[in-house]
Amino acid sequence: MTSLEPFQIEVPEADLVDPRRRLSAARWPTRETVSDWSQGVPLEVLRQVCEHWQTAYDWRATERRLNRLPHYRTAIDGVSLHFIHLRSPYADAVPLVMTHGWPGSFFEFEEVVQRLANPAAFGEPPRPAFHVVVPSLPGYGFSDAPTKPGWNIHRIAAAWADLVDHLGYSRFVALGSDWGTSISTCLALDHRDRLIGLHEAPDTRILAGRPRGRSLGGSEPGSGVGQHHVVLADPNGRLVGSAVLGEHRRSHRLVHQTRWRQRHRAYWMHRLPTRGTTPLPPMGGIPVPIDRALG
Repeated sequence: MTSLEPFQIEVPEADLVDPRRRLSAARWPTRETVSDWSQGVPLEVLRQVCEHWQTAYDWRATERRLNRLPHYRTAIDGVSLHFIHLRSPYADAVPLVMTHGWPGSFFEFEEVVQRLANPAAFGEPPRPAFHVVVPSLPGYGFSDAPTKPGWNIHRIAAAWADLVDHLGYSRFVALGSDWGTSISTCLALDHRDRLIGLHEAPDTRILAGRPRGRSLGGSEPGSGVGQHHVVLADPNGRLVGSAVLGEHRRSHRLVHQTRWRQRHRAYWMHRLPTRGTTPLPPMGGIPVPIDRALG
């Protein structure tokens, strides 16, 4: 692993002009024959989104906002990888590795990075804080693409473990969404002595050979996509079991800590309330601001 190099996002202007040119030359299909989304994205909605992207979306403003976070690049296992690393001012903060999925990027976690590291700065009540690490998967965002095959989920998990070790953290919590759940699961399987806990959204059916556990409330878990699978650790850091949190009907804030049977700890993240709306239909019941979708 090479040294950590500070990184600034500076997309060449030509890379911004080209998609606008292609959007302006789009050949639109005929309109759908229904008045709902059953045949896919309605033509008018698609045209509105493309018009916004072509004439209103301000990448430079997004770039400036993202650059307020501390970005780095480093070479691990022969590939130069991008990541965000924000240390918490709290002495007892817990290292947290957040892994995105496909198709996605570190952008998914932008709104929670600073809140996780310093909840008091956002007016949050006392709660656990985290040293936040958000890597970009190989070939995604500002990480280089591998030039040889073999970068499966176990290899990526090993790279994450090396990264966290280089940052000075012996143990950590892993969080993942979509493909990030598989990579985070590999961290639990292959580096379980270093893992404090695991949060996966959506939940997985099996982790480390264990069937899905009962919910913290004691009822049988349902099958909704809003469920969260949590792996539990004892005070010595050993993985001792798992549980499924029921579907969330509200958007609560950030991270909470709960005691389970007075001995085990579980960390999980609730979805943040969103700001603004989009012509796109809500995914999972939560509207996505259009600029966030385009980002």
